[in-house]
Amino acid sequence: MQEEGGMDKEVKKYFRKILYSISWSLILLIAALTFGLYYKLALIGKNPILYNILFYSFFLIGLVALVYYLIKTWKNGGR
Repeated sequence: MQEEGGMDKEVKKYFRKILYSISWSLILLIAALTFGLYYKLALIGKNPILYNILFYSFFLIGLVALVYYLIKTWKNGGR
């Protein structure tokens, strides 16, 4: 059954899941690269400082949240 737009609802829902999954993954990757390499928070000198620890903590929290979102989206059918 097609909608007025010419696409089936299930196909549209599937493409939306793909788009959201790729988008959120790229946002996390770009944020990690920007803050990690451009602002040099991922580079640990002789001793790790508070900024390095905070950067890696936020990155791990973001990664866990992304994995949870992806599992939830693809397991239950998501949005």
